[in-house]
Parts: sequence; C-alpha cells; structure tokens
Amino acid sequence: MGSSTKYVFITGGVTSSLGKGIIAASLGKLLQSRGFSVTIQKFDPYLNIDPGTLNPYEHGECYVTDDGAETDLDLGHYERFLNVSTSQSNNITTGRIYNNVITRERKGEFLGKTVQVIPHITDEIKSNFYKLGQDGKYDVVITEIGGCVGDIESLPFIEAVRQARWDLGPNNFLVIHLILIPYLKAAKELKTKPTQHSVKQLLEAGIQPDILVCRTEYHLPLDVKKKLALFCNVQLNSVIEAMDAESIYDVPLLMKKEKLDERVMNKLKLSTKTSPDLETWKDFLGKLKNPTQEVTIGLVGKYISLPDSYKSIIESFTHAGASVECKVNLLLISSEEIHLDNYESKFKELDGILVAPGFGERGFEGKIETVRYAREHNIPFFGICLGMQVAVVEFARNVLGLEHANSTEMDPFTPHPIIALLEEQKKIDQMGGTMRLGSYACDLKNGTKSAIAYGKTKIQERHRHRYEFNNAYLEQIQSKGMIAAGKNPDTGLVEIIELKNHPWFVGVQFHPEYKSTVLNPHPLFVRFIQAAIDNKKVK
Repeated sequence: MGSSTKYVFITGGVTSSLGKGIIAASLGKLLQSRGFSVTIQKFDPYLNIDPGTLNPYEHGECYVTDDGAETDLDLGHYERFLNVSTSQSNNITTGRIYNNVITRERKGEFLGKTVQVIPHITDEIKSNFYKLGQDGKYDVVITEIGGCVGDIESLPFIEAVRQARWDLGPNNFLVIHLILIPYLKAAKELKTKPTQHSVKQLLEAGIQPDILVCRTEYHLPLDVKKKLALFCNVQLNSVIEAMDAESIYDVPLLMKKEKLDERVMNKLKLSTKTSPDLETWKDFLGKLKNPTQEVTIGLVGKYISLPDSYKSIIESFTHAGASVECKVNLLLISSEEIHLDNYESKFKELDGILVAPGFGERGFEGKIETVRYAREHNIPFFGICLGMQVAVVEFARNVLGLEHANSTEMDPFTPHPIIALLEEQKKIDQMGGTMRLGSYACDLKNGTKSAIAYGKTKIQERHRHRYEFNNAYLEQIQSKGMIAAGKNPDTGLVEIIELKNHPWFVGVQFHPEYKSTVLNPHPLFVRFIQAAIDNKKVK
C-alpha cells in the first residue's frame, strides 16, 4: 500500500439504488477540485466475472474502459465527473475474486492449505482494495461497495473493509454509510429506525461508520439529525443531508454545501491544498439550466423500458446539449414497435434520430425502417455500433438493391453479408472472447463531417462489438454516395460511414458515448445536436 494514500469506503443500507455511485463521484469531484488526485473503484457482489454477459435489463448498460474492461455503469459516472480514465482495476466482482483464488488454488499456490472465505477470499478482496493506491499516484482512493449491508453476498466485502481499518490505521481509513430516511405520509414524519437498524448491522460486522449520508425527500430537522448522531455513534456534523436533486450534476454542489468534503478531509487529516475550484462545473450547470433553444431527438432501441440501458448516451446528450445551450428532449422509442404503417406518426415531430447499440435480431427490422425514414426525409441521423451496421444494411437493400442484404448476426445465410464476423473471430466460442473491446485508433478522411467535428484526423475511440463491416462491399457502397469516413489504420476496417448528400448522416462502429464527460462533451454529439437545431429551423 502507498503509505500516503487515504482510503474511503462507501457502503449502502436500507435499500439499493440510493446513488452510492453519484455520492462517490461527487465526493471525488470535490476533493479533486481542491487539488487532490482521486480515483474511484466499484466492488460488485455478483458472481459474474464482469457485467459483459448481463442483459441490460439486469444491470443497466455495460460500460467499457480504454483497456477493454466491461464494467459497471457507475464507472461511467466516475469518468464523467472526474474527467479521468478508469480501467480493469476499477471494477471488481465477487466472480473475479473467487476466480483468482480458485485459479491460484489449482496451481497449488496455497501449499496444501484449506482455502477459506477468511482469510483467502478477504485477502484477495483487500489486495484489490489497495491495488490502485500502491504506486502513490493517488491521494485518495474511494471504494464503493455494491449492494446493501446485510446481503449475504456482501458479507466477505464488509469483513474485508473491517480488516482494512487495521491494515491502514485510523487516519487513512474512513467509512461513509449511505442510507434512506423514509417519510411516512400518514404520520407526516421522517423515520430513522431503518437507518438505526442498518448501522446496527454494520456494527455487528465490526464497522463503525464515520459519516452518514442520508437520502431524503424532505429537509432533515435538527432533532432528526441529533437522533441519528446519538443512536448511530457519529458526530452531529457528520450526519449529511442528501436531498433529491433535479440533476445528478447538482449533487457535488449540494455535498459541498453540506461540507461532506470538509468532514472527510478532517477525519483523514488531509490538509487542503486549495479552496475548491468549481467554476467550470458551475458554468456547465448554468448552461444546462438556462438553455436558449431546444430540440427533440428520438432514441430508437430495444431496451427502452429501462433507460439505464442507455445511460452513457443519455448523459452525452446532457453534456453536448449544455455546451451549445440547447435543451435536448429525448424521446425513447422501442424499435420493436416500429412498422411500415406507423413510423411516419412516430418520427414526424423529431428534429434528429439516434439508433442505439444492441445485440441480436429483436427489433432489427424496426431499426431498418427508422434509418430509411431518416435517410429519405433528410433528418439528422446518428447510428452507434449496431446503429451504424443497420444504416449500411438499409443502404444496401434500398439503394443498392441487394435483396435480403443483412448482417450474419441476424441471418447467417444472407446472400449479401454486408456485416459479418472476421475469419479469426469465428474460431472463438466464449461469449467474452469474440468482442473487439477497448480503445482503437481511427484515421478520418479530410473534409468529412466527422473530421470537421473532431477538428483532427487521428482519433482513439472505445469499442464493444463482434461483427464488422464487410469490405468486399465497400466499392459498391461508395459508388452510390455512402463513404467510409473513418478507418482503422492497422486493419482497414471501416469505423465511420457518412452519406454525402444528406445534412447529417453519420454512423460509427465505436461507442463515442463512453468518452463524453462534463468538461469534454463528445464532438459527434455536439455536431449532431447542432444539425438537429439547424433541421428544426428549416422545418
């Protein structure tokens, strides 16, 4: 362990989905704004090795880092707030912990000892707690423990946190417990009992929280705060109110007002380097809340009943919209409900259309109709990953006249495999192994809409996909006005397509939404919104 690194652990109680990730990201932002170097990691109690094989309905979107790790969507929040990259080391699951320990046991590394949860599993968890702090690169490592205190699967993590206090010493270790203070309408009062029980469970596990962050719909009166402090063994000024905010980007400022960062610094004996500099953040919030124009954009996908499936895309619209002082009204449209007889009514009010990423054939034909509508009606179109592939297949069918053109993902026997698996990928049988994951280079063609948006011709973007554009069809497609605006310099694979005679029609094989942050909105989203604004004026 880097002796100078301080460790903050964030646990949750009473209920899940209270926003531990947002609190972690907000605290990280506040400490960063005072000049400290901060990173955040998430420990997930489920047994999947990573979320890569999880249906988005299970866990929201799967976020991808530069080094190709498929991670929890909270890592997206960490990057969007802190503007720094995360990696494989920032997201650990129970599955990975057990996998590591069992692999070592099979190699005989435990010298015949009985392998147990304590100490072997907890030691493996702790070594992952400390990994990011080892080289002294960070002043503070914030660790979010997924799930709820009291869950069976969380027990080894909670025990590892307890042991960490002994390893690190009191001034290098801090626990923040995030809880819900429910309001009973009938009794017209806030109830603290669930919190008392949750803290009691933590105490039974040997952990005394240092700070309570209380999610609440109503302000906490002083007597409620005093009661919490008394029964939960924390100082009164360590009971922090976290009111519901109108936007997640308000939370850092609300936490600053509640002095969360000051309490943390005080307890960790961190001497402040500067007073917090949040001017650019406030500037962003000002633009976000006072737009001068607005557009309506349709997001067409198959997981729309859980908007978290498209978390990064939705946040990218927030960042890019604020940068051009435009409110983006997102209309989530299920691709399964789009048919020839209804798409006109669904799309006529839209200023722009985005076709979202996804896997599998469900809703594919609805996406084809969507792209056709955008192409024929000159509506600004943005296709991401599968969205780009759909655009190429639609073009092949309806412009080149290649009947039954398709992706081999949807139809393995298509006569025109416009999108297909590369030869070297066909030999791999494990779900996680066939993907192109992580950051890859892309060279842009001068003068294209993409090159103009980026303001350069060499870029790096993150990927998460299996099927590729089939270069055997490139000449045919280019001859009719769809151009390869970006290619991978090493493989020649097409990464970006554009239509020449269209106001804004861009499809990208990568996921630009993974790199959009508050301080660096993604240029393609910015230009897409600008195109939607222009389209609205024309209408």
